[in-house]
Amino acid sequence: MGTCIICGKPVEDHVCEFHEEDVAFEFEGTSASELVTSRYYRGSVDGYADFGLFVDIGDHVTGLLHRSELDRRLESLDLEPGDPVYVQVLDVRDNGNIDLGWSIRQDDREFRGKVIQTPDGDVLPDERADDGGESSDESNETQPSGTADVATETTSSADEQSTPASAAASTSTSSDDAGHGSDSKSSSASSSSSDSTSSSGSSAHAATATEEATPSTPLNRTTIDAIENQVGSIVRLEGEITGVRQTSGPTVFELSDETGTVESAAFEEAGVRAYPAVEIGDVVTLEGEVERHYGDLQIETETLEVLEGEDRETITERLEDAIDQQARPTIVAPLVDDPVVETVEDEIVDAATAIRRAVVEARPIVVRHSATADGYVAGAALERAILPLIEEKHTRDDAVYHYVERRPLDGHVYDMDAATGDVTSMLEARDRHGEQLPLIVLVDAGGTTDSLDGYELLDIYGADRLVIDDSRADAAVADAVNVVVSPSLADVDASNDLSAITTSTLAANVAAHVNDDVRADLEHLPAVSFWDDVPEAYADLAENAGYDAEACTERREAVALEAYYQSYKDKRELVADLLFDGAGDGDLAAHVAAQFRAKLETELETARENLEVRDVDGRSVAVIDTAAFIHRFDFPTTTLLLDELHRRGEESITLGVGEDELYVRSDDDVDVRELGSTLETTVPDAGITVVGGRDGYIEFLSGEREAVREAALEALGETLA
Repeated sequence: MGTCIICGKPVEDHVCEFHEEDVAFEFEGTSASELVTSRYYRGSVDGYADFGLFVDIGDHVTGLLHRSELDRRLESLDLEPGDPVYVQVLDVRDNGNIDLGWSIRQDDREFRGKVIQTPDGDVLPDERADDGGESSDESNETQPSGTADVATETTSSADEQSTPASAAASTSTSSDDAGHGSDSKSSSASSSSSDSTSSSGSSAHAATATEEATPSTPLNRTTIDAIENQVGSIVRLEGEITGVRQTSGPTVFELSDETGTVESAAFEEAGVRAYPAVEIGDVVTLEGEVERHYGDLQIETETLEVLEGEDRETITERLEDAIDQQARPTIVAPLVDDPVVETVEDEIVDAATAIRRAVVEARPIVVRHSATADGYVAGAALERAILPLIEEKHTRDDAVYHYVERRPLDGHVYDMDAATGDVTSMLEARDRHGEQLPLIVLVDAGGTTDSLDGYELLDIYGADRLVIDDSRADAAVADAVNVVVSPSLADVDASNDLSAITTSTLAANVAAHVNDDVRADLEHLPAVSFWDDVPEAYADLAENAGYDAEACTERREAVALEAYYQSYKDKRELVADLLFDGAGDGDLAAHVAAQFRAKLETELETARENLEVRDVDGRSVAVIDTAAFIHRFDFPTTTLLLDELHRRGEESITLGVGEDELYVRSDDDVDVRELGSTLETTVPDAGITVVGGRDGYIEFLSGEREAVREAALEALGETLA
């Protein structure tokens, strides 16, 4: 029987099951079946392939490190055949193939110990040197954790029970130190450099011949992604404080490093702020015990120190390098060859990078999208890509509900009302819960100058802004936000029809670059978002994914109906069930789509009976009084009904005139902004305002309704003559 070289726990070999991932193993076996999954091994580069890196573990065993397991681009690895590399064994398959994972630690010094795995068992390097390669459990019993080079003498069980009080007081607590409780934790936190502690905070009771305590060894840094198997151990973490919140008990700090985010509880006294000088953005080193709190990993803080100067710069540079590597998409490829999408390929990559960076930095992401089928599908596409990354980044099970949120918009404009609501929410989250300011993502909205006031308010507080919109956006928006993805602002060839693109198509391409693992889940979404004339490339893509034309139609109609009800809510789970229920199980979508059709057909029948067909310069124009013959507070919406009326009608123009709003649907390219300018001249007392730019609608004073309608018909006739 020996003791764990990390925590001193009695074990058969040299490392307990909780600390195998803290040790670098040297493999001397001859068969893949001898490898132990989850262990980290020292290997050497054997060669490259398009899909990854082959690594020799020992002399006779080779595994594959797939490019998807790397924390950087395969092409960026500065490794040559024969170079040493540290990898984790993820799986040994029945056929002998070995799946490897990348180790963030690429140096012996970054591990907390080293063990040689031989066919006859595990041995320590010093045992091989001292005993000619034979294992000695007796000598290992007195080996302090993480200090293989420090010689100590063996202590018997009786000696351990009679350890002097001064030596006992110097040992830190772990999950195995029953009976020490909070007093021993306090002793650990205040121990001096002469105290005998292990690298995990739990030392074996060892004494030299003179009964002097063994000199302490500083804790090696642990990364957040490695603490899952260290519950009960003391660890040291380095990173940035990305959140602070005060509870009725402890203060909870959110700490992020290059591998993840974890919460750390520090207790001063009930409801009193611990470490009051520590704020969001501080770079710190933290030591504490890994615990599970209601199922989530959490650190019970023992020491928390803000770093300055060179120490801060070192960690900041490491974090920034890791963020840059993790934020940039590893694969740049659109869902299909689409000439319109190609014009904004750089912007798609920039948008994906901004979203990925927010995830890595543990910043909340707020997706604002129009409450339409296209808006909901586009927002759900981004959500589908972001959620798994949130789960990987954070140790809290409920992180997906805190770090990404969809908030539907009433319309396509990010006005001051919406911006004020977002700013109020984010400032409250910052001040009450210590959250960072979010990344605001505008989807199927925010592409015109109507949204500039809202962007200016966000800019005052330093909140990043990102726009994905298929409408004819204004150039001024590009200067007001960090990234804008809109083909209308790109150098689009005149032969490319901008109407053959939807926001969902753009968002699905962004989402595929945010998270390539969900690319297959997104392939049918562009086809779902087109109400008619689905481009062949996207129809084929959906078909190959298992979604035929009927399946896509049902999902579009079902989402359109659910978008109307409780339009201010994201309906995350319901929308996901409608869109991602699987190609072979569309019962829910079919059921909701049937309701959509029934409601739409009833309203269409009423609307058709009340259409007025006018001849304007040889063109037939369908005019409907939307205030009198469309239900304003029931499904379908005015815009959706006008869209369907125009698609099914024979008239080249459909004009909807309400109490104070005017909508135009046309087979030709009509610039609503130009129409509004004309009406300002011809009906100067009508208070004309264009909402939503070239693709928007016109507001006017209800008292000038008749004059506005006639002036609009005349202006349309002149424009399209």
